[in-house]
Amino acid sequence: MFMYRHIIWDMGGTLVDTYPQVDHVIARVGYGTSQPTSAQLSEVVKLRTTSIDHAMTTLSRVYGADVNEMRREYEALKERWKLNPAPVMGGAKKVMAAVRQAGGLNLIATHRDRKSAESLLAGLGLDIDDMVCAPDGFPRKPDPAMLITLLERHHLDPADVIAVGDRMIDVEAAEAAGCRAILFDHQGGAPGRIKVLSELIPMLSLKE
Repeated sequence: MFMYRHIIWDMGGTLVDTYPQVDHVIARVGYGTSQPTSAQLSEVVKLRTTSIDHAMTTLSRVYGADVNEMRREYEALKERWKLNPAPVMGGAKKVMAAVRQAGGLNLIATHRDRKSAESLLAGLGLDIDDMVCAPDGFPRKPDPAMLITLLERHHLDPADVIAVGDRMIDVEAAEAAGCRAILFDHQGGAPGRIKVLSELIPMLSLKE
């Protein structure tokens, strides 16, 4: 097995378990209910797999929900995360420590705006080496531009890098950048996907 030293992390749904709270906010406003049903949450999850904005605009179009209200509530959630951040995904800190033990870098390529991302990382005490955010002027995944920027900035060989994310757009971006793509599915663990982040550790070239 080829061993790797560096990881480029996706953020929401991979490094940080943001989606349960996001899904609840979107469903609550989108369906006009204080307590969304499991079926409603499941529909939001399917829509959100494309993007959060896609989920909001679709619910607005289909059910007549106020998309601006959904966006306001989402922004309010991000503000609440400053004091009470969404939890770190199970096993993430252990993997990040193993990357450091391998002499590698923990990098992030995210669609999240920088202010929100930095606030979450600070609140969770996550120490990363660098981060690229799409709103800073990069195209969204599956375009590989964010990953390529990180590779070039740190003079990394793509063959020495794992890129992990929870959506196929993360995989497509990783493959286009020449990195080892890992699809993370902590809820289902479908074939070809890892279910727990600690499964990444055996892939790392750890120093004795």
